[in-house]
Amino acid sequence: MLEFTELSRLKDVYTELAAADKPVLVYGTGNGCEKLFCVFERFGIKVQGIFASDDFKREREFHGFRVLSLSEAEQRFGDFCAVLAFGTSIPEVMGRIEDIAKRHTLFAPELSVADDSFFEKSVFLDDFDNVQKAYSLLSDDKSREVFEGLCRFKITGDISHLKSIFTTPDESYEQILRLGDDEIYCDLGAYTGDTVSELLEHTCGSYRHIYCFEPDMRNFRRLVKNHLTLDNIDFVNAAAWDCDTQLSFSLTSGRQSAVSDKGRAVSARSLDSYLSGREVTYIKYDVEGADRQAILGSRKTIETYCPKICTAAYHRPYDFYKLILLLDSIKEGSRFYLRQYPYYPSWESNIFMLPHK
Repeated sequence: MLEFTELSRLKDVYTELAAADKPVLVYGTGNGCEKLFCVFERFGIKVQGIFASDDFKREREFHGFRVLSLSEAEQRFGDFCAVLAFGTSIPEVMGRIEDIAKRHTLFAPELSVADDSFFEKSVFLDDFDNVQKAYSLLSDDKSREVFEGLCRFKITGDISHLKSIFTTPDESYEQILRLGDDEIYCDLGAYTGDTVSELLEHTCGSYRHIYCFEPDMRNFRRLVKNHLTLDNIDFVNAAAWDCDTQLSFSLTSGRQSAVSDKGRAVSARSLDSYLSGREVTYIKYDVEGADRQAILGSRKTIETYCPKICTAAYHRPYDFYKLILLLDSIKEGSRFYLRQYPYYPSWESNIFMLPHK
């Protein structure tokens, strides 16, 4: 049961860090670390060092600190609060994070993947009517358990709330999506074709048609190379959006390529425009923060064909409930499921929408 009172009593990560009686050290460098320092400045949180795992440590400085190894940090500071500044799904690295959490107080703040925003307890609780509405739309106990765990994790930054709700992609394919051998699949944010390969694995290589959207040219070339031999497949070098236009796009040749204020101009297409009324049975959205726009650009297709849908729900801190409400506004009466794949922090939350039985 999702209760306002219980969640409101949870201590939020930034309040805890601001009041910490132990040194605060950031675990990791790079863009995540930069974002953390900006948020910490807002909350008056003082950082006393930066560290990396012993086998990843290099002689360098970041943000005015010499980057320590974990061993050096423990020798210098003894006990401390560790703040995770990167994301990973690599089991070995996740194990290291869990080991640090056993030895020290570890926090994993929920920062936006898509921009500089972050999860705030007060903002979340102010919108609790919508949170409860999204929760009420979930179709099974596991989804409600995942939703509750995500709420607790996002408020506290405590990774134990995540570990307890992990499921596997295979479970989603086998128990929720249950794809057939004649799917018409739209892969919006196809990257280099890994999710096309997943589809083929779970349909024994059978399908009717595949449409792949990928705006990053290097990723697109690899996508085409990896699946060029497939029949009945469209490769679309464009971003999925809510209309046909040109967008500025940061091209990183990785999963974090995204719409940006700075970058190269790329074509953007709405799925409705590209399909021009053609049928679809399954759509996957993983478009690095443009998920809302991509869904809106598919409105007519969703209304007409009621396809199965899987959308990433982690690029922005409140996507895990706001995208449920968006999809429900397009096709009321659909069934919704929520799953969290193994990842620290919660960068692999996924919403599934299925037609009403």
